[in-house]
Amino acid sequence: MDLNDAFYFVQVVEKGGFSAAARSLNIPKSRLSRRVRQLEDDLGVRLLQRTSRVVTTTEVGEEYYRHAQEALARFETAETAVRRKTNTIEGTVTVSCSVGMAQFGLDQILPRFLQDNPGVTVVQRASNQMEDLIKGGIDVAIRGHMDTLPDSSLIQVKLARVEWHLFCSPEYRGAIEQSDDPAVLADHPALVLGRPRERHQWLLTDYGGQTASLPGRVRLASDDMSTLKNAAAVSLGIAALPSYVCRQDVEAGSLVRILPSWTAGRPQISLLMPSRRGLLPAFEAFLSFLKQELPAALGCDAPTATPRRGR
Repeated sequence: MDLNDAFYFVQVVEKGGFSAAARSLNIPKSRLSRRVRQLEDDLGVRLLQRTSRVVTTTEVGEEYYRHAQEALARFETAETAVRRKTNTIEGTVTVSCSVGMAQFGLDQILPRFLQDNPGVTVVQRASNQMEDLIKGGIDVAIRGHMDTLPDSSLIQVKLARVEWHLFCSPEYRGAIEQSDDPAVLADHPALVLGRPRERHQWLLTDYGGQTASLPGRVRLASDDMSTLKNAAAVSLGIAALPSYVCRQDVEAGSLVRILPSWTAGRPQISLLMPSRRGLLPAFEAFLSFLKQELPAALGCDAPTATPRRGR
């Protein structure tokens, strides 16, 4: 029996089907199906129930999956131990992040990591849509979130808190009443990230904990932070964006921060990953790099909280 066939079977089960597993492994679906059938022939049992839409394990298939998963993890641990002995850091790391994080957080530091680790390949998936880490074959995701993440089997490592500020052009600033009262922004054109609600509300918090909510008239809504930033720079309205996104524009004078005593949110930036078990040196090196370099790239201090599951 070929051990690779057991690996392919485990991938099909964990990815929820042949199509997802084939995409993750970057091999033809027909080849994957053929290898799993060969495994079933070698064992003399049916491991999977196949329909046009769903692939599920049989009773004996579920038992074989548990044992095969444990055995493969031991082999992975053994390989990791050998690589550590030879100080070889190589392999592929797949990272998921938002488009804004890719453009304004990772764009400078990822090339530096690759220069320092020539044996490592990084696959970056930049999307504003949440993706299933396990089914998508993602090693680590960088997520920004305002609320506590739901309980899950994922490992969460807190990286930093990022302040969102209100920005406009210097010319547009002259059209806003000179006051630190958020009410002066009522009904000004809003440049909004994501899909707008029927009536946009600026939700602001000052550094003393006081909150304010006031209406804004949506002029532009976009999933792309660069588009919003450029629109603000040409005086189309006011944009709420992460401070690191507009840092260079503020320094260059094309944008100014308004209501400096208030923030438009302080979301948590976290790393999410399926498991810490059997991590390859390439991933461990990438994880350490992110924890050290990304907070500085975002202009934040790294937190001291320890990693935990879910939440």
